[in-house]
Amino acid sequence: MHSSSVSGSRPCLHSFKTTLPLKALAFSTMMLPLHSINASKATYQFDTVVNQNRLIVVSVENPTTVFDKTTHLHGFGYDLVRSYANSLNVKLEFRTVKDNASALNMVKSGKANFAMTTASFQAIEDKHLAGFSATCDDSSVLEDNGLNVNLNWVFKHANDPLSQNASAYICNTKQNGTISQLASFYNRNVVKDESWDIIQRDLTNRMPIYKASFQSTAETYDIDWHLLAAIGYQESYLKPNSVSPTGVRGLMMLTHNTAKAMGVNDRTDPSQSIEGGAKYYDLMLNRYSNISYPDRNWYALVAYNMGPGAVSQIQSRLKAQGKNPNSWINLYSYLERHKASNSRYGQATQYVTRIRAYLEHIKSTPQLVNL
Repeated sequence: MHSSSVSGSRPCLHSFKTTLPLKALAFSTMMLPLHSINASKATYQFDTVVNQNRLIVVSVENPTTVFDKTTHLHGFGYDLVRSYANSLNVKLEFRTVKDNASALNMVKSGKANFAMTTASFQAIEDKHLAGFSATCDDSSVLEDNGLNVNLNWVFKHANDPLSQNASAYICNTKQNGTISQLASFYNRNVVKDESWDIIQRDLTNRMPIYKASFQSTAETYDIDWHLLAAIGYQESYLKPNSVSPTGVRGLMMLTHNTAKAMGVNDRTDPSQSIEGGAKYYDLMLNRYSNISYPDRNWYALVAYNMGPGAVSQIQSRLKAQGKNPNSWINLYSYLERHKASNSRYGQATQYVTRIRAYLEHIKSTPQLVNL
């Protein structure tokens, strides 16, 4: 296949024949004639990734690819790329740019092994690059979750073993359901459009009252204050006198036992509640210290909502099924699959997904950040 060709409307596996893992592909190059090996090293990104044990990916920054305004990157596209790097057992170096042209130019010049863009296939072909759909041509999984359907992975050459391996990986990931679950978690429609006006009004009116407390407390525990505020909004809409039928109370909606354990004497006191909530959330983060970010945040949030014991039970079940219990997509998938039979699971998925949406909204709204 010529280097300027792209997968177009064809499934990515039709364009790229091999499904060999990267290390197997590395061995296969040894069987090529010497001049072929030298040519590939001069032209392809595959050998660079293997020899340097590093995958450099450049991406446009948008709600579908990556949210780049937090301490720990997250996003549908970012998680997909991160998963791919893990499958290769190489270190990921992830870089963001503001537009598709910049991303394509970095691939063209060899400054990135590949790019994740929302550029059209025509734009990719005009640069004499090769690209394929980041969802194995299943745009509906993105469209259904309010994500950009024009998400592509772009390489310098279609016949580079790296692009072939990546194409096979994407289609396998689609088949095993990971892409669908990732898109569900990063659903841009989790909060309805008409609700954002109310949320914006609430945050504009109430955030100034508690912002200093969120900031100082978050600094104490080395937590992003925007995330702490997002938790507070999900818990009580930033109303310190909130109380639930089950007896949780205050701005961070602490149970009596949790408040007592965190040293909170008055749950309706907003400063004490924020302190107690931050301290408890920090304990949850420490509990999952063996899990890398951003997954650690999501695990800690589920534990904050359901209790760490419930999370441990699910992890044990995942391990018994032969699945990685420390993979967020595995935990999220389990909660989603069993939410019909356990309402707490449905509440937990909504809880963490909405907090993610609130965090992104607060971070990306200048009038909230600069209040």
